[in-house]
Parts: sequence; structure tokens; C-alpha cells
Amino acid sequence: LLQDVGLIVHPPMLYMGYVGLVVPFSFAMAGLWAGRLDSAWARWSRPWALLAWSFLTIGIALGSWWAYYELGWGGWWFWDPVENASFMPWLAATALLHSLAVSEKRGVFKAWTVWLAIMAFALSLLGTFLVRSGVLTSVHAFAVDPSRGLFILGILVAVIGGSLLLFALRGWKLTTESRYGLWSRETLLVVNNLILVTAASVVLLGTLYPLIADALSLGRLSVGAPYFNSLFVPLTWLLLVFMAIAPVTAWKQQSERMRDALFVPVLSVGLTAIFVGGGLWVLVAGKHALMSGLTTALCLWVLGLLLWDIFQKIGHTSSRIIGFMKLSRSYWGMIFAHIGLLVVIMGVSLTTHTSLERDVALKQGQTVELADYQFRFDSLQNIQGINFDATKATFTVFKKGQFVTKLYPEKRIYIAQNSSMTEAAIKGNGLRDLYIALGEPLDRDDKNGAWAVRVYCKPFVRWLWLGALLMAFGGVLAMSDKRYRLAKKIGSQHQIVETAR
Repeated sequence: LLQDVGLIVHPPMLYMGYVGLVVPFSFAMAGLWAGRLDSAWARWSRPWALLAWSFLTIGIALGSWWAYYELGWGGWWFWDPVENASFMPWLAATALLHSLAVSEKRGVFKAWTVWLAIMAFALSLLGTFLVRSGVLTSVHAFAVDPSRGLFILGILVAVIGGSLLLFALRGWKLTTESRYGLWSRETLLVVNNLILVTAASVVLLGTLYPLIADALSLGRLSVGAPYFNSLFVPLTWLLLVFMAIAPVTAWKQQSERMRDALFVPVLSVGLTAIFVGGGLWVLVAGKHALMSGLTTALCLWVLGLLLWDIFQKIGHTSSRIIGFMKLSRSYWGMIFAHIGLLVVIMGVSLTTHTSLERDVALKQGQTVELADYQFRFDSLQNIQGINFDATKATFTVFKKGQFVTKLYPEKRIYIAQNSSMTEAAIKGNGLRDLYIALGEPLDRDDKNGAWAVRVYCKPFVRWLWLGALLMAFGGVLAMSDKRYRLAKKIGSQHQIVETAR
């Protein structure tokens, strides 16, 4: 497991994300202590929050991709406590980014933004504690050290307890004279934040509930995917609705722009729901098709509004090209990040509701059919690696009688630990993956006996990681906006003073 290149990059990316969140946290504490939480404070904090968020996005995506191709179970997310430990800070950091944008632009939500900075860093420390202390059972294997867990818990209590005490003493002073209407971008972004915080709370409760139940002598319990999925689907729908409307809503109060913006998109979402939802209903009849169709329709609605907003911004320029170039990197970063999230959500919905799998026992020469594909078990051979022995299978894949590809799954035995590992064989593109995992022989004494084989057809699964890359790119692009750069100015006393443009 640990000899894979994905494990070289995945943990450092998460670590950089965790560490990066200490910077906006420190800025928040310094500003709270000094009583100077203005637009400049938000402008200084936002690029660091963007950097940490981008690292977390890449780290989570790499971990998901590694689990998908290396573990041989065909999944990409298990709602395991260790996975949740990185997902909670990501949700809080996402809310923090949006709140910082409002604080920078309008000078409001200062107390809320400080609280989010505290929570994002607190959740990163909590995640570190859960992973290293061993208090929760996880499918991830780590070197567990209870004394180290107590040390991390001490840091968590001291740092977060102190910051919350400071917030309680000084946070009430963070008032603003700015006013905004009930239907304004500020209000919609607050709702956006509340949805994200609710999502983080759902994950936190599901992660800690087994620990709480055990402490109260209620027995050893586990919280699985049904709990998380049942709550995240409606939260995702709500998030998409406000994600669509907020960017095209004016600051301070509703304007004619809002009324103009909603006419065509609202009509479009109805037509999209009919065609996309109806098409998916035909593909996989049932409630899952309806859910997937609605999710895809909402995503396409958000995409349409994003594109509409772009052309509205460049519509008054003499040239479309000039208009595109005049848009700030921060704006383009927002566009790419939002599109990336839409791609991820559509990928999750479509692959969850349209994936097919079969567990079969096959002998050499036999064929299993899945969807329109036929997987023929051709042969087996024993091979030797640097530190492992393996049985390598050859499968030929056909689609309606036409050759598609050959796949070579392996069953490896690593000699030093005498541990067995499955090396899945995957052939994919942007629309679907063909996936084969070779299990164990059903009769070890029969060289020509049957083997346990699992085959998958997973449409749109790669959209998850494509969307994550777009999101991370958007974060880095927004971070490089010129207003976040340092400029050197000559002061009146011939001193060089660094200021944020």
C-alpha cells in the first residue's frame, strides 16, 4: 500500500492544508486582539485560506484516487473517520473563503469570519488527534501512540480554548454600520455558509457518535454511508440553489439585474430537468434516476448562470477578448472552482446511480457479461517482482462482439510481511471505467479451478478527480490576483513599506 506514488504526495498535501489554516487563524487572533478587523485584514487572510483550501482539495482528491485504483474494491469514498478528518476542515475552509470575500468587499460578518477561522483550524487539529490517537476504529492503518494523542489533545484544548475565550471577550465588539437587504448577495452567502457549516456538523456528529456512545456505555456502534448520504443529498441540492443565485445577485439589495437573470435560467432548469432527468430515468429506472436527474439539472442550471454572468460582465466592452482579459484572476478563480465543484457533484451522482458490478467465480476460458461488455478470462501466469510474488490474469474485453481492450489484474503476495494485495486493472476515459479485481482461488489445490472475480462498469467516475483539479486550479488562480500581491512603496522617511495592493 505504502509503496505507491500516490502515497508520496497525498499525505504532504493534506499536511500543507492543515498547516496552512494556521495563517488565517493567526491573522484572526491578531486582529481580534488588536481590535483591527477591517477589509485589509480580510485581504491579507484570503490568499492564505485559498492556499490551504487548494492543498486540502488536492490531498483529498489524491487519497480518493489512490483508494480507487490501489485497494481493489472499486470505491472512492468510505466515510471512514480518517477521511472525515480531512473533509471537515475542507468544508469549514470553504465557508471561510466565502465569508472572507464578504468581509473584504463589504466589511461585514467580521465576528462570523473570525469564528470560521477558529473552527477551520480547530477541525484540522481535531482530525489530527482522531487519526493519531487511535480512539476511533478506521480502515486506515497508522502507528498509534496514545501519549502522542494526549499531546495533540492538549494542544487542541489550549489553542482552541484560548482562542474561543478571546473571541467571547472581544467578539461582541465586532459591529458594523453597513446595511444590506434581505435579498442581497451578503444574505445569500450567509445561507451558503450555514449550509456548509451544517454539512461539517453532520460529518462531525457521524464521526464522533461511536466514541460518544462507547463513553456512555451504549455499546460499540458504527455510523456508515446511509447516514451521511441521506443528509448530504438535500444539503447538496440547497447548496446548488444558492450557489446559482448568489453570484448574480447584487450587493446590498435586490436589483433589476436579479429579475433579468432569473427568467431564462429558471426556464432552462425546467427543460433541463425534463430532458436530463427523463433520459436518466430511462437508463436506470427508479428513485435513484430521479435523484441523479435532479442533481444534474441543478448543476447545469448553476453552470448556465455562471456563463450568463461572464457574458454580462464582458457585454459592455468593445471586444469580447478584451472583456475576458479585463476580468480579474480572482473572478476567474471563482468560476473555475465553482465549475469544478459542479463536475464533482455530477460525477458523484452519476457514478453512484449508474455504476454496475458483478461478483462471479470464473475459470479460464469463461466469460462474464456486464452492461454491453463481455469480460473473458483468458489465462493466468505467475510472476515475480522486486519484493513480491504475483498471479497475473489476462482478460479480454469485448463490446457487442467487438474487441475493446485487454486487462491484467494481479493478486500479489508481499514477501516481507506475507501480506496479500489486489492490483486492479482499469481501462477508462472521461465517460466510463472498466475495472477488474482478481480475488482468491476458490480451490487452491486445483490449478485450473475457479477464481473469485469482481468486475465493474463505472460511468463518469473520473469526473470526481477532474473536478477536484479544476477546483484547486481555481483556488491557485484566485490567490494570484494582483490585489493580493505585495508591492514595495517608498515611504516618506525613505523606508520601504510593504503594503497589500
